[in-house]
Amino acid sequence: MENTSRRDFIKKMTATGLGATLGGLSFSAKSYANIVGANERLQVAVMGTNGRGAGMARNFQNVKEVDMMYVCEVEDKAMAKGIAAVERAGGKPKPEKDIRKVLADKDLDALLVTAPDHWHAPATIMACQAGKHVYVEKPCSHNPREGELSIAAARKYNRIVQVGAQRRSWPGLTEGIEALHNGAIGKVYFAKGWYTNKRKSIGFGKEGPAPSTIDFDLWQGPAPRRSYRDNLIHYNWHWFWHWGTGEALNNGTHEMDVIRWGLGVDFPTYVSSEGARFAFKDDWETPDTQIIDLRFGNDCLVTWEGRSCNARDGEGRDRGVIFYGENGALETGHNGYRIFDQDNKLVKELDSKDKIDGRDPSSPSANLDMGHIHNFLDCIRTNRTPNGDIAELHKSTTLVQLGNIAWRTGQRLTVDPANGHILNSPEAQELWGRTYEPGWELKV
Repeated sequence: MENTSRRDFIKKMTATGLGATLGGLSFSAKSYANIVGANERLQVAVMGTNGRGAGMARNFQNVKEVDMMYVCEVEDKAMAKGIAAVERAGGKPKPEKDIRKVLADKDLDALLVTAPDHWHAPATIMACQAGKHVYVEKPCSHNPREGELSIAAARKYNRIVQVGAQRRSWPGLTEGIEALHNGAIGKVYFAKGWYTNKRKSIGFGKEGPAPSTIDFDLWQGPAPRRSYRDNLIHYNWHWFWHWGTGEALNNGTHEMDVIRWGLGVDFPTYVSSEGARFAFKDDWETPDTQIIDLRFGNDCLVTWEGRSCNARDGEGRDRGVIFYGENGALETGHNGYRIFDQDNKLVKELDSKDKIDGRDPSSPSANLDMGHIHNFLDCIRTNRTPNGDIAELHKSTTLVQLGNIAWRTGQRLTVDPANGHILNSPEAQELWGRTYEPGWELKV
């Protein structure tokens, strides 16, 4: 079979649940997909390769069943960086600036989204509509409404959407969460997470024409147009609400996901947040120091602390999570955990042998990234739900998004625990979604 007819056949069988007969033997749609898939490498594209994207593209290319078919990047130096990373792993990707042209290629199987936050959900939705599976880095959305639309797109078009919550595939951490669920510290009623760094001032940027080396219109994509400023790209967009989501989603998403995973909760009943841009006076809009508190009915309390500009460790670690229960505490660091009894005695420890830099924005641990990548690829082949499924990570992402909304409005939010929606505050409800540049509106 040619590639296009083979793919159409698989899609039709998957959608209808029909089987096939080959050489007198009967096969299900899933079995057939596995058989033909074993003889063909998965064609993947990466979107955004200045920082983490280049490393992730290399990691994908290092999987023998994968060909990184495209590097999609709107800035020349970042494009060169992405191409070089894939080539070092043996790939020969095509360069392309416009993601829409990449997704139009019928031979493409999946998209890796490592572009800025305002692109995460739009690219996910567009890829699903084009029949591609998606691995999207955290956060999975710029606002909660985009998360809901991403779930709808994944389900409507029957695509695998894995969010880059790599901790969900870390074996040592998974063992710790299982110990928690099996009652290692009894009933858990409080959990806290934290993140620290030593970021510097971004200064005051000057507005003006974008450099000729970047297509700033494509960089903004679905975001309503704003003027270019010289302290925005490549990384500082994180600290502007129009494109970024602050430290809470840039890093707090990881801790909040581990907390929600461990507690087995979905959405809170109350959310509040305090903080500010304390460390420097500059263009940085989001808090550099922030506390988010979430109340889950009468069951438990959760707090997250972010310190972007002070690298003093918390509990001896640059970042982490601690669960407090009736019989002690369970602390997760990176790919391991420690259990303490009520007398603060260490009763069990699983230490990670992986070298991890929790403050490295590009690749904290390539080895541990690979487990999540392999899980994504395996789920494409078997049509199983991935470890970081979009529906689960939308819930975790919404928790920190609610924290940001509480901070931006100065309100203690009342939340519907069934779906996370904000109650009784029109001002806060307006931040549930956003407006889009005409022609880029999200539709599923």
